Amino acid sequence: MPAKKVGIRPLGDRVIVKRMEELEQTKGGIIVPDTAKEKPQRGKVIAVGPGRVADDGKRIAPEVKKGNTVLFGKYSGTDISLDDEEYLILREDDILAIIE
Repeated sequence: MPAKKVGIRPLGDRVIVKRMEELEQTKGGIIVPDTAKEKPQRGKVIAVGPGRVADDGKRIAPEVKKGNTVLFGKYSGTDISLDDEEYLILREDDILAIIE
């Protein structure tokens, strides 16, 4: 299913991520109730800002690109709701890794 176009453009080195849903069952087969679930720390990049501006005034392009699957810190970013969808806005520095 193609990704829905988001009507929002991040500024600077900010990135918009759509959290990926984690499995609702543990490896041992135990089903985890919604109240005990943690928010996923993995997501797909929906939009990327133009990059941060260095001290010399030059813009540094971001390493992440739209469509990348990334890992980010548990308490990183700000949760937002747009068109009944939940997204996370975070700085590129809060992204820990790109999953290849």
